[in-house]
Formats: sequence, C-alpha cells, structure tokens
Amino acid sequence: MTGFLFFMTPLIFFSCSILMQYSFFFVLFFLMFNNYEFFFCNLSYFFGLDCFSYWLIVLTFYITCLMYLCCLSFSLSLSFFYLIFINYCLSFFLYFVFCFLNYLLMYVFFEFSLVPLFIIILGWGYQPDRLISGLYLFFYTLFASLPLFLFLIYVYCICGSLFFDYFYGVSFSFFVHLISIFAFMVKLPLFMFHFWLPKAHVYSPIFGSMILAGILLKIGGYGIIRFMYMYEYIFMKYSYLWYSLSLFGSLLVSLICLVQGDIKCLIAYSSVAHMGLSIMGMLTMTYTGLVGSYFMMIGHGLCSSALFYLSNISYERFLSRSFYLNKGLISFMPSVSFFWFVFCSFNMSCPPSLNFLSEIYIIISMMMYWVGSGFYFIFISFLSAFFSFYLFSYSNHGIFHNSYCFSFVTFREYFLCMLHMIPIIFIITMIDLFF
Repeated sequence: MTGFLFFMTPLIFFSCSILMQYSFFFVLFFLMFNNYEFFFCNLSYFFGLDCFSYWLIVLTFYITCLMYLCCLSFSLSLSFFYLIFINYCLSFFLYFVFCFLNYLLMYVFFEFSLVPLFIIILGWGYQPDRLISGLYLFFYTLFASLPLFLFLIYVYCICGSLFFDYFYGVSFSFFVHLISIFAFMVKLPLFMFHFWLPKAHVYSPIFGSMILAGILLKIGGYGIIRFMYMYEYIFMKYSYLWYSLSLFGSLLVSLICLVQGDIKCLIAYSSVAHMGLSIMGMLTMTYTGLVGSYFMMIGHGLCSSALFYLSNISYERFLSRSFYLNKGLISFMPSVSFFWFVFCSFNMSCPPSLNFLSEIYIIISMMMYWVGSGFYFIFISFLSAFFSFYLFSYSNHGIFHNSYCFSFVTFREYFLCMLHMIPIIFIITMIDLFF
C-alpha cells in the first residue's frame, strides 16, 4: 500500500482532484478488505497494522477523499496544483504516522505533518491574522515535542531499540512521564494548552479545518496510547494529574462555548471539550475506557469535520461566520438545516451515533476510576448538549433578512454532508470487531 501511495505522485501533475480522490477511494477500498488482528500484522520493514492504527488509517484516507472533493471550489485558482500537492503530502505523512512501528519514525512524521498544514493556513487562509495562527500552531507543537525527540534519542542509546513491542524496563520518574506525554497533550489539545486550536481553525480554509479536526487532533490520542505501552507504570502513578485537569477543563471549555460569537470558534472549542473526555477515557487505563476513547476519536473526527463544512456552506453565502448574521437558515436553506440538526445531535452524542456509544464506554470507565467523576460527567454532558443546541438554534432560527425562501446548495455539498453522516451511523454495526 505504501508503494501504491508513492506511485500516485505523478497524478499530482494532472492537477485533477477527482483523479486523486478516485485513487484514494481505491486505496480505502483495498484497505477495508484487508485483514488485521489485535496484534501487529501486515509487517514489512518498519511498517505494520494493529487495531489502534487500522481504523485511524481508514479515517485518514476517508477524510482525504472528502478534502479533495471539497477542493473543487478552488479548481479555477492558479495555485490549484500546489493545493493538490500539499494535500497529498499531508495525507502521505499522516499515513506514515499511523503505520510505523518505531517511536522515532512516528515522531518524525508527526512533526512533518505540521509543515503542510502550516502552508495550507498561510497560503489559503482567510485573513491576515492567519500568519499569527500559523505561528501559534507551529511553535506550540514544536516547543512541546522537542524534549520528546531528545528523550527518544536517550532511550535508543540506553536500550538499543525504539520498536513498540520492546520492553524498556520500569520507570517511575515524573520527568520521563511529562516528556513522553506532553507533546501529545498539546496536540489533542489538553485544556490550558489549547490556545492554538481556535486560531488555527478560524483562519484556515475549509479543507484545512476538516483535516485538522478529523485527523491531526487524533495523532495526540494515538501517541498517548502508544507511549502508554512504553512505560505503563508511570501512567498508572501520575495519570490522575492529567485526568483532573481534563475533567476541570472539559467543564470550563463547555461554558466558554456558550459565549462565542463565531461559528467556527464554537466548533473548535467543542473539539477541546470532547477530546478532554477522550483523554479521561484513555487515562483510566481500562479496556472499556480505551475503546470508548478510540470510538470518540473516530466519531468526533467525522462529526466535527461535517460541522466545519456546514459552517463553510453558510460562510460562502453570507461571507460571515458570526452568529448575529447567520440567522434564519431554516427558511433560506431548509434542506441544509436537516444536516445541521443531525450533526448537532451527533455532537451532543445522541443515538444512533458512534459518539453516543463512546460516551457510554467513557462514563463506565470514569466511574471505575473514580466514583465522583459521574457528578462532573453529568454537567459536561449537559453543557455539551447545551452548546450544540445553541449552535443549531442560533444559526437556523430567527429572522432571515430576505423575504423569500429558496435553496441553491449544490449536489457536491449535499454529497459531502451525506458522506460524513453515513459512517457515524453504520460503524456502530461493526462494534463486534473490537471485542
């Protein structure tokens, strides 16, 4: 599969997003019928798959296909060739992050994925403030991850290996734990280290927001899962610190969502709240919590990407993302309001979505870790429903400034919304693959 992706490179010179999209759909189709096990399979040099990396690679290719479909609106631009090339590089690096079996190689492509996203924000962003948001993104991640690079070099000098299944001994050092987890906590992001995320989302183009919310935030969760197996005893000893911060942060960020005036900013802050729940599920270090966090990452990747795309549909018509101007969409585009309702419901984890199942698993693991977590979870879940309802009601109800009703939404936009919605519902039917 790696060779197939590499030999797709000449397709870039045709500057055809449809051709690239069909190629990635072919790779996705090939991957879906590939066998995988709970332990590593399909081993080849430093590559391999297991149950953690498999579905994130599938999600990467799926979101990439939707990105290329979204890029059709830029097809008349003179920089369309560079856009196709940057998106291809980004998907290539993300694929390498999830399929490498070596900590150092995973880290290298974890950092490489920042460069295409930085170029996307600076090259196709909306406002001059995108320069500041790109620097926030770049330096937050770079500052947090450089100590991890030095730590991996040190581990290699001591142990002589950096493979996932190698035994690295036992350590109880908080300094080792901080270095190994901090880079991924910033990437998720954890509360107090999330300031780069709203800026990156607000000033990035729609395909940048889709890949950032759909895939790049999930690298943080994937990295925590991998390093959890490296020194599991220090996670058992110190995870209560990050658990407490996530518990408090998810509650506070949910309140921050209720005072936002920008649609994309609210969706970005809702990502912080949901990733806080995902962190808490992982840090319980139970099988139930790990599965719930994994489902949360997949479900949120599709749901958040869809919400950003719906906000872009409104932005292309109103040329504004403000709640005070985006009103009365139910009378202007009633068919799109259906998708707003569905994805806002999924964002508040209503059945039959994958988000609902993930929150059930996470609350069970949180109660097993600490009984008092249930009290906080009730408020987090309530506020999550509250800001999702706030997002839907403010944007779709109210008085529209025109006195007539019509819809001129294109088939491509309907098709993209449907492609986001179908997997969230039907992945739940494949739940037996995880047990």
